[in-house]
Amino acid sequence: MITAVRHLGPNWYATVMGTAVVATAGSALPRPAPRQACTALWALSLALLLTLLVARALHWRHHRDQARAHLLDPAAAPFYGCLAMALVSVGGATLTVGRDWIGTGAAVALDAVLFTAGTAVGLAGAVTVPYLMAVRHRVEPGQATPVWLLPMVAPMVAAASGPLLVPHLPAGQARETLLLACVALFGLSLLGTLVMLPVVFGRLLTGGPLPLALTPTLFFVLGPLGQSTTAAGAFAEAAPGAVPAPDSRGFAVLAVLYGVPVMGFALLWLCLATAHVVRARRHGMGFTMTWWAFTFPVGTCVTGAAALARHTGLVAYEALATGLYVVLVAVWAVVAALTVRGVVGGTLLAAPRPVLPAPRPADDAPRRAADRTTSGAVR
Repeated sequence: MITAVRHLGPNWYATVMGTAVVATAGSALPRPAPRQACTALWALSLALLLTLLVARALHWRHHRDQARAHLLDPAAAPFYGCLAMALVSVGGATLTVGRDWIGTGAAVALDAVLFTAGTAVGLAGAVTVPYLMAVRHRVEPGQATPVWLLPMVAPMVAAASGPLLVPHLPAGQARETLLLACVALFGLSLLGTLVMLPVVFGRLLTGGPLPLALTPTLFFVLGPLGQSTTAAGAFAEAAPGAVPAPDSRGFAVLAVLYGVPVMGFALLWLCLATAHVVRARRHGMGFTMTWWAFTFPVGTCVTGAAALARHTGLVAYEALATGLYVVLVAVWAVVAALTVRGVVGGTLLAAPRPVLPAPRPADDAPRRAADRTTSGAVR
């Protein structure tokens, strides 16, 4: 066991996020998915989280050199944002569907613990990872990938999940404080993403396609888009009883005026990312852990579209949420099965191999540097 976890990186928390969001998104649909199935997926995500926390603790205890190497690797360090998102995602799923099995009181308590821990880890990562990239990592513009967004997305996941706890707090200061703290997390993440996204998009346009194994990470861009739309809808639903009536109505307006254009851009990016993935598959892209990028970000778009359906009453958003959820479930089933096969076969826990670049007619020196840098981030 100790030897097996040597190459277990923080990117493995994506399995927790991707599983928890299937449960959460299923319960958010206009016509919810079977409740028992969603609850079973929540239980699976909780089991995965506990297993990975233990495995990562062993990793840090017995393979400190490798853990330190992950922190100093600009391709691996941003994945520490996945720990925060895994904690918060499981917490939100606990209160959404897990309460069916453990009761509301226990669900609130567990969510409070996971939300607090995940938010703290997310805020720490949002500061620490960019700091390390600036002062310790040696990165070039040609090495930018959507993975860099992960530390910035983590606070947005907390912002979308926190409002679930608002009704369970005493009326008055406590409710308003938590709600506005979530709004602050929303702003922190949104502005951080707006700073980072042009760097990633500019590299994509000027540097060409990502290395094959990293192509699925283009779906990471959907995370802040779908999750911020979800968060805006959650603010509107938690605001009555937490803030004065005029502010409550303002949150309801924000949910629509913000969510509609952002969801439009999310659909545009979904088409762009899908086109890149199809191209990469044609050129030999095989399975790696980056395929989990197909799950959680799409799940946030499901919850975002479902929130817009509730606040606008439009059948179009109901259909969008349902259609995306069907895709999410299908992709999760495939990626989960391939992950299990890779773990059983030992390939996913082996030392990483160099990442193959995307085929490109012209020679590209920055691309070769990026390929060397990203070799450790795909397992």
